[in-house]
Amino acid sequence: MSITLPAARAASESQTLPAGAAPAPAAASAVATLESVVKRYGRTEAVRGLDLTLRRGEVVALLGPNGAGKTTAVRLLLGLISPDAGRVRVLGQDPRAARARIRIGAMLQVARVPEMLLVREHIELFRSYYPHPLPAAEVVRRAGLEGIESRRLGELSGGQRQRVLFGLALCGDPDLVFLDEPSVGMDLPSRRRLWDEVRGLAAAGKSVLLTTHYLEEADALAHRVVVLEKGRLLCEGTPAEIRQSVCGRRIRCVTRLEPDRLSALPSVTAVKRDREAVIIHAERAEEVLRRLLQEDPSLHGLEVCAAPLEDAFLALTGGDSHR
Repeated sequence: MSITLPAARAASESQTLPAGAAPAPAAASAVATLESVVKRYGRTEAVRGLDLTLRRGEVVALLGPNGAGKTTAVRLLLGLISPDAGRVRVLGQDPRAARARIRIGAMLQVARVPEMLLVREHIELFRSYYPHPLPAAEVVRRAGLEGIESRRLGELSGGQRQRVLFGLALCGDPDLVFLDEPSVGMDLPSRRRLWDEVRGLAAAGKSVLLTTHYLEEADALAHRVVVLEKGRLLCEGTPAEIRQSVCGRRIRCVTRLEPDRLSALPSVTAVKRDREAVIIHAERAEEVLRRLLQEDPSLHGLEVCAAPLEDAFLALTGGDSHR
């Protein structure tokens, strides 16, 4: 059974947007859809009656444990495989149609890119595949490739190679971009620069489907998070909606109260030690805070925040041992 979380979106829109991103239009037209899609590999159903919609100007993070069906869903949308049942549409067409393909960019971990070519040669080669490509200088700037254009791909570090693959995904000035683990191997400045470019794509009306194991990345970029489990839709909503519905809020403090006493407070769902402090997950944080201050006047080091998306993901997929 899937869980959808639309109710709070209008009320909490100002709190749920990724930093620096404009809101995705609520009534934006669908750019890509999976409609009751089934895909089997032998006796294994990798995708089971999956419905998924990507809209214009939206970043969607597709999450799930290994084997959840994420890769299969992406391959279906790219037209690399065909469904056994249901329908796949991309930009109003079959994803295998040439008119759809020239409007798509993809950065995949399984990409096979010749290592002997120079970075600028790769860019020119990929630009030649499209009728209206971005200027090469624009690709270099947006992917952060300044200074390495004359180096061979095989000479680059892992993070530099990722930046090249990101640039190649942008060569055709696509309307729909697939990013599979885009920031793996990048240092922090490069990762943040990539995030800014992804936000820029959405602000320009492009659609982005992001798969990542960095839950911080999904939290920072996604207008909407879609969680798959065993080929089915488990949950979808804004990052804030998913965090709030599953984990409530998180309180970190230094207190003399024992974990057993903290666990017994109303609406507390989890308590764990964090060095000298404790972290308390609570559905009604304000009520818990009042009780904490009443019972322990010496309480200090107080922090209250929304639980991270990682906690919600682990709770949803059964990976959280303390819930």
